[in-house]
Amino acid sequence: MPGLIRGVARTAVVAGTATAVSNRVSRRQADRWAQQEPQQQYAEPPPQQAAPAAPAADPIAQLKELGELRDSGVLTDEEFAAQKAKILGG
Repeated sequence: MPGLIRGVARTAVVAGTATAVSNRVSRRQADRWAQQEPQQQYAEPPPQQAAPAAPAADPIAQLKELGELRDSGVLTDEEFAAQKAKILGG
C-alpha cells in the first residue's frame, strides 16, 4: 500500500507541476500578444486618402505645345493629329 500511495502522490505532483507550467506559459504568451497588438496598430501607416484629381489641363496650352513639338520635328504630322484628336475629343 505505501508504494501505491507514493505512486499516486508522484502522479499528483507531476500533474500539478505540468498544469502550473502550462498556465504560466499561456499567461506569458497572452501578455506578449497583448503587447504586440498596440505596436502593430501603429506600425502600419494610416490609410491614405485618395489624392484629389489633377485639374484639367488647358486644351489651348496643350495644342500650342503640340504645335511647337511638331514644328521642331519631334512629332510627325500623324502623331500631332492623333494627339490633337485626343485633346479635343476629351
